[in-house]
Amino acid sequence: MAAVTIGLSVAGVTLGRMTNGEHAITGADLDWDSAAATFDDEPDHGLRDPEVRRAWASRLRSWLPDRACDVLDLGCGTGSLSLLAAEQGHRVTGVDRSPAMVDLARAKLAGRDAVFLVGDAAAPPVGEERFDVVLVRHVLWALPDPGRVLRHWRGLLRPGGRFVLVEGVWDTVACAGPAGIPAARLTDLLAPLAGRVRVEHLSDDEPLWGRAVTDERYAVVATA
Repeated sequence: MAAVTIGLSVAGVTLGRMTNGEHAITGADLDWDSAAATFDDEPDHGLRDPEVRRAWASRLRSWLPDRACDVLDLGCGTGSLSLLAAEQGHRVTGVDRSPAMVDLARAKLAGRDAVFLVGDAAAPPVGEERFDVVLVRHVLWALPDPGRVLRHWRGLLRPGGRFVLVEGVWDTVACAGPAGIPAARLTDLLAPLAGRVRVEHLSDDEPLWGRAVTDERYAVVATA
């Protein structure tokens, strides 16, 4: 892919160009620290609307194990999904490359069974086989070589652990084509790593997004 930067907005945050495929955009160069102050203004980021919050809480409850477990939230942003997981009784470790995002997540989950680290979601600063769940929302599509990243994340899971991956393909006016990772591509990447893979299509679940959406949005739950 040519090293061209084209503006792309996903959930209200402007990113670089991405088709993924196997190659990353320049979205990693975005100043996420500057974006942190307004990140939660997007309905599905801050979960401030009670209906949106209930919708995500319900989905997350169905994706996570019934028992209390260790959840690794990669690219955790301001910690909104981490908070829901903690409220459901899980122990949470969040990782984000933005110190400003991590500061907001720490404040949001103050007093909870949660720790937040500054680091690269593709190679988080945590030990192997320490987690029951790797939770990732709208992050994998923007990372270089998603297959390699998934293999690394697999090593962070305990036997019988699971991936919970929320991804999509977004159509944007500013981009030369669709941006994201299709569900079929992601399930192919997971096939050698997981025994069971389930796809849930989320585009029609308007309360999750706080508005109607027309692009492809989905979750994959895969048990290693």
